[in-house]
Amino acid sequence: MGKMTGFLEFERQPEVYEPVDKRLGDYKEFVHTLGDEAAKIQGARCMDCGIPFCSNGCPVNNIIPDWNDLTYRGNWRQALEVLHSTNNFPEFTGRICPAPCEAACTLGINAEPVGIKSIEHFLIDKGWEMGWVTPQPPRAKTGKQVAVVGSGPAGLAAAQQLARVGHDVTVFEKASRIGGLLRYGIPDFKMDKRLIDRRMAQMEAEGVTFRTGCLVAAENTPVGIVNDASEIIPAARLMAEFDAVVLAGGSEVPRDLPVPGRELAGVHFALEFLIPQNKQVAGDGPNPISAQGKHVLVIGGGDTGSDCVGTSNRHGAAAITQIELMPRPPEQENKPLVWPYWPTRMRTSSSHEEGCQRDWAVVTKAFVDDGQGRVRAVKAARLEWKDGRMAEIPGSEFEIKADLVLLAMGFTNPLAPVLDAFGVDKDARGNARASTDGEGCYATSVAKVYTAGDMRRGQSLVVWAIREGRQCAREVDAFLMGGSELPR
Repeated sequence: MGKMTGFLEFERQPEVYEPVDKRLGDYKEFVHTLGDEAAKIQGARCMDCGIPFCSNGCPVNNIIPDWNDLTYRGNWRQALEVLHSTNNFPEFTGRICPAPCEAACTLGINAEPVGIKSIEHFLIDKGWEMGWVTPQPPRAKTGKQVAVVGSGPAGLAAAQQLARVGHDVTVFEKASRIGGLLRYGIPDFKMDKRLIDRRMAQMEAEGVTFRTGCLVAAENTPVGIVNDASEIIPAARLMAEFDAVVLAGGSEVPRDLPVPGRELAGVHFALEFLIPQNKQVAGDGPNPISAQGKHVLVIGGGDTGSDCVGTSNRHGAAAITQIELMPRPPEQENKPLVWPYWPTRMRTSSSHEEGCQRDWAVVTKAFVDDGQGRVRAVKAARLEWKDGRMAEIPGSEFEIKADLVLLAMGFTNPLAPVLDAFGVDKDARGNARASTDGEGCYATSVAKVYTAGDMRRGQSLVVWAIREGRQCAREVDAFLMGGSELPR
């Protein structure tokens, strides 16, 4: 695929980033998609490697070598059709996916892998620019009604697939805008939310109905969850009015840190900071939490923590520190040992490059009161990791100055009130119990109720949510119609 000797002739074509001093002035995207010629060169680097490990590494099993080859030859519209055959929303994954496909690229064994994610980004942006992305309404209606609870990537993927085969789909979202954590958990500088609005318009033209401000549950949401719902809809109502229900909410209950001083003002869950900021950017009111001039401590080293760093930098924080419980990963993975699987290695995000002090193997002991009920510092200690176990190093205690602490340690489970309202069985982690293969996959313990995405598998990637949404849609279609032509 690509040019036969392209991997020998061409270097990886990087996407261009706006300079740090320029991009910190606003919340706009700062990564520029490849130009036409650069995209062709990138595609030319794809090897005729025989077994496309990249496709297997991709959760939606994108047919990557095919659209790499088509990109190299300038057949961009056809390349986009191949891309869309497995991925409903490449503009999302082309921006925010960590690209496990690139970790599995055969060329990556001893050279820089093909920039698969950047080609995906290029193809979908080119498609929208040229008007190639249009609604795909069904040829005929089935008369079946499907409710989708949650409008994140899993819910949107399921809804679009089901609408395209003729079902009447209604998406229920507790927030005031569609997109779930895709809209509210990801900063605009990483993904412009107009991309979601554009897909919404396409889906509405395909027959999907969106209802916002609706919480489908037996009771209100727990502490730590941002909820804009003005209406609580009983699960029994959906069960009575719809032929099938898909539960596709996110895993959004944040992991807490119950140490002394947790109740102090200035200690917040990450989403209590990020969601209002996205709302502010959208014109929905100011963020009540400001990092301007503050010493910010981010606890947690994942993507959410990185988003807190980038947002705090745009607020004008005086200093930002990010700590992680795990030890510092190696700068480079042992490729013969881990390829083609996702490697553990040191990763520095664009937000870290904008300014952040990072530290590893650090445990939080307590939040320190300033005497007026606000946090002023964090007591911490260093850890020693041995055989997968951690132990505090005696005498290693120290303080980190912090007047704003953001807890970004991941999420434990989806909203229990939603699952409890339907009475579905849960697994040991509090997720909806359902299999992903074989007869009855994606079906919960309750008849005609299905589940997909984070609500079933737990906190995961957008690309995994899209995969499960698509596969769940096929099972729902087969349940309603006795068979399905949707892809597995």
